[in-house]
Amino acid sequence: MNVLGIVGSKRKKGNTAYLVQQALNEIESKDVETQLIYLGDYNISGCTGCEGCKDTYKCVVMDDMQKIYPLIRNADAIILGSPTYFYNITADMKAFIERLYCFQVFADNDRSVWSSVNEVFGGKYAVVIAICEQNNEEDMGFTAEAMKLPLQGLGYRVLSTVKILNMFKKGEVQEDSDALEQVKIAAQKLERTYRLRKETEERLKHI
Repeated sequence: MNVLGIVGSKRKKGNTAYLVQQALNEIESKDVETQLIYLGDYNISGCTGCEGCKDTYKCVVMDDMQKIYPLIRNADAIILGSPTYFYNITADMKAFIERLYCFQVFADNDRSVWSSVNEVFGGKYAVVIAICEQNNEEDMGFTAEAMKLPLQGLGYRVLSTVKILNMFKKGEVQEDSDALEQVKIAAQKLERTYRLRKETEERLKHI
């Protein structure tokens, strides 16, 4: 199993990065290959709506997103993490998600008929981690949903949506046992779900 962790925060030593890394660590010990990337290390522009990907399902915009596409294609699952900026995901995460549009598939004569490259190939899995400095979940706004809903449309089964509140100071999440436990449970569920899929695939070959 190959799992890609994607951090939407500029703070490499911040709470979002720490939680995504902890999720990867939890399953890496179970013979799962993992990789962590920080979107702040890449120069990624938003989708222009040019439809250049319509026939090939490959984005024609030549920026650093081209370095990430192979990682996305190779990953069986992804873990997205973003802090809350004005009730939403960060600009880096927004641009990244927009550029996944090339994996969408639409009928020529009816845009309400659609699928995705991932769905065609059997679907993939995802976990979403959203962090907010405020105490009330409503102040998180659309952060979690802004990651979860596009992923579902792209053929990912979002197994867990982790929402962490009241978290702002650098490193303070490391002392929050509840937050760490939520991430641990989400990672374990991801790993177990994938293994169940592979075991079932093998079982069906002999039925």
